[in-house]
Amino acid sequence: MSTLEDFAGALTPSWCPGCGNFGILNAVKNALVELNIAPHEVLFVSDIGQNGKLPHYTRGNVFNSLHGRAVPPAVAAKIINRNLNVIIDIGDGGAYGEGLNHLIHAMRRNHDVTCLVHDNQVYGLTLGQASPTTDIGGITKTTPQGAPPPVNPLLLALAVDCGFVARGFADDVAHLAKIIKAGVAHRGFALIDILQPCVSFNHKNTHQWYRERVYKLEGTGYLPDDKTAAWQKAQEWGAKIPTGVIYRHERPVYEEALPVLDPDEDLEHIVVSGKIDKLITEFV
Repeated sequence: MSTLEDFAGALTPSWCPGCGNFGILNAVKNALVELNIAPHEVLFVSDIGQNGKLPHYTRGNVFNSLHGRAVPPAVAAKIINRNLNVIIDIGDGGAYGEGLNHLIHAMRRNHDVTCLVHDNQVYGLTLGQASPTTDIGGITKTTPQGAPPPVNPLLLALAVDCGFVARGFADDVAHLAKIIKAGVAHRGFALIDILQPCVSFNHKNTHQWYRERVYKLEGTGYLPDDKTAAWQKAQEWGAKIPTGVIYRHERPVYEEALPVLDPDEDLEHIVVSGKIDKLITEFV
């Protein structure tokens, strides 16, 4: 039985006091413990950014990729080791800017990974430039006259038939942990866009601003299996912002349809069998 102590990181977080990343970190740990997943059964794949530090503040296998390039190594790891719980940890800039092409096709192909997007609507590590999700009219270092209309990641996910589309709020750790649990348990690609206040460089979308607007879909009678309803909910922004599972449905998982992989063989069996050694000798 895993515990929070199992996921206690050795490093002290260097995020700004009040950063929304703290809530996301706690939610991830709580979700994994509640799912009874041990650290060695998890692979965190992150890129460059304040979000990319999260795997180092907990315990588990870690792969740090280039900015916006967290998705390719994550899906590669899942293809070769389907027993591994693969969690992509990426920011709104890396996911919806530099890495959007990777994200779209991973959702379309339906790889069995969970993608957590720290969406603070700004480039925080590089000190406050506009990101793909900066609100229209947002004044930043790169948009002194106001930002153009933002990307709507939930609509993009629905357009490519992503099987699990959700939004969480970093301040509501218990609710976010529940969403992450559902995303990890889902068979197929799970996109979880997380509203994450940046206290240093986004002075519009603050903790208070979100608290006055976010509401939970649970208890409203909303059914996440209705794609038309999901399309409408994904467009709510401003006075009311829904959180929870926006859309969920099952469809074939990419890894299970690969003819070169025997579904009865796990990674340990492949290593012991000598197949990898034989493959390597062909390239020597």
